[in-house]
Amino acid sequence: FIKVKPTIIYALFGLILAGGLVFGRSLIAVMFDQMFNLTPRGWRLLTIRWALFFFAMAVLNEIVWRTQSTDVWVAFKAFGVTPITAVFAMIQLPLINRHAQPPASADADDSERGNVKEG
Repeated sequence: FIKVKPTIIYALFGLILAGGLVFGRSLIAVMFDQMFNLTPRGWRLLTIRWALFFFAMAVLNEIVWRTQSTDVWVAFKAFGVTPITAVFAMIQLPLINRHAQPPASADADDSERGNVKEG
């Protein structure tokens, strides 16, 4: 069970993210809307990518534990999963930058109307 548990968790994450999209919700947007301000298309693409990533990690975990020794699987879990996830997250930065929206603020609204606050 210990070797299968990551597969189950990764698959559940992928299913939850994909299921959210089926119902018209980007669950990543719900979690990260305070950190990033993206277009709806940007959130959708980011969610799709992360869902596919988690499905791929589930498959990769299955391949490693079924074809390699326990020592190799432990090394993969300890020293492989985190760097793979970090690299994948960094690869998403161009998408995040491409679909970023400027933050909406009261000062921006006033300057757009020609009402500049003095402060």
